[in-house]
Amino acid sequence: MFPVKKSFVALLVTLALIVMVSPGIVGRLAERSMEENLHWAAQESQELVVTSQGYDRGWFSSEGQHRLELKGGSLRDILRAYAGTENSAEIPALIIDTHLDHGLIPVASLSRDNGTLMPGLGSAVSSFSLETSDGEVIDLPGTIYSTVGLTGEMQSNYVLAAGSFKQDDATVFWGATELLVTTNPSSGAVGFNGSIESLAVDSMQETVEIRNIRFSGKQAPTPYGFRAGPANFSFESIDYGSNIPGEAVGPLTFTSTSRMDGDRLDAHITVLLRNAPFADLGNAGISADIRIEGADGRAIGNIKQAVERMQGGASYDDYLSDVETNAQRLLTAGISLHVDQLDLSLPQGRLSVKMDFTLPAIDASRFAWTSVLLAMDASADISVPVELMDLLTKMDPQAHAAVAMGILRREGDAYEMQASIRKGLLTVNGAPMPLPVPGLQ
Repeated sequence: MFPVKKSFVALLVTLALIVMVSPGIVGRLAERSMEENLHWAAQESQELVVTSQGYDRGWFSSEGQHRLELKGGSLRDILRAYAGTENSAEIPALIIDTHLDHGLIPVASLSRDNGTLMPGLGSAVSSFSLETSDGEVIDLPGTIYSTVGLTGEMQSNYVLAAGSFKQDDATVFWGATELLVTTNPSSGAVGFNGSIESLAVDSMQETVEIRNIRFSGKQAPTPYGFRAGPANFSFESIDYGSNIPGEAVGPLTFTSTSRMDGDRLDAHITVLLRNAPFADLGNAGISADIRIEGADGRAIGNIKQAVERMQGGASYDDYLSDVETNAQRLLTAGISLHVDQLDLSLPQGRLSVKMDFTLPAIDASRFAWTSVLLAMDASADISVPVELMDLLTKMDPQAHAAVAMGILRREGDAYEMQASIRKGLLTVNGAPMPLPVPGLQ
């Protein structure tokens, strides 16, 4: 029995040392980890400047404050336009006040909401405020509860109770909101999962409400300046203030997955939307299933950077030149696009489109659009309900030309088209048709 008692005493001593001694040692590691996560987030956005405004380190817990300012980019430009100012200094700074309970077992955190004994470098709670250019501090709703893992991974849970905000003649309402974000500065991976019960704007001009918003994903950086991984978004409805049943848009479900295979990107996107308004055609349901295979990662990254430079004030001519150069690279490197489903369900019937496009790698030094047409292998199947075609013809008589030319051929209750391009030859419904491109006649 003695060895058992001796082992038990040793265990108690070990636990006591962990609880009493580790907070002071681990506190510095936790502080460093939180700083790394904040500065990593700033580097990722390339629009933020993070400044530490003090850190009071205790043995069991610490207090810190950080200041986040926009140094540039599209978000700053949007805020300046909204505020009606050209002076960046007039854009409020975000102040983050953090209380950090540290220790391998953060016992001190049990004295507050969302405390935990989960082993790690620390457990924190953060609140937010805005500091205006004249020094006024405005408290913001919501709290973030964070835990810092032993490897530096940080998990942050943003909790916001239902509330409202009034500005001039408009009032913004929001339902209970929760967002869980996991960041890892060493790998650059970001995971997120969140929900918003409702989000509404009520003004004299209009009332808009979005209900039951959900989103999730896990993204990892690529060498080309964009992220890859799964992401999902959905909402139950968007209501524009109508009391008529069925007038609300939705529900919507959007899913995407993407991954890198070497320097090539594969992506898969699905969309399902109900009750989308289509002017004189009525409400429609939209279903889409689209795949991209073997896209050149560097070209996609360069196009993304060109768009960001354009938003940052680059000249439009430079933007077009960059996009055109990298669009050519995207094509000459080879790519496949598959529209497995694109359906528009209207009161007049279902319009259906399916497409396949494959382009093998071609010599970039001899790029010409004719070479693309000669190399591509593409096909498209389109089906248009007779009732919808009749309505489109009444709205625009020129739509009948597609039937007169044989591009759309009636088959039962629908007009259909089967088209393909192979080795520069266009075939529509079994009949070859000339392509109006020099060098292909």
